[in-house]
Amino acid sequence: MNAPDIRVEKGHAEPEEVAAITAILLARAAAHSAAPTATHRGRVKAGWRRLERENGFRAPHSWR
Repeated sequence: MNAPDIRVEKGHAEPEEVAAITAILLARAAAHSAAPTATHRGRVKAGWRRLERENGFRAPHSWR
């Protein structure tokens, strides 16, 4: 199993050109995997509510 990892489908690429595109792809992959992850995501739902989306009446003894 001696198949290369990158194959030129059309045209003729010199070894330097294949090395350049390999370096670019590896750099992009490393930058994507090293992206900082958010440790604090914040709220999923807004802390406020829009009154036009609420029901018309809420009983004074309700929990909502």
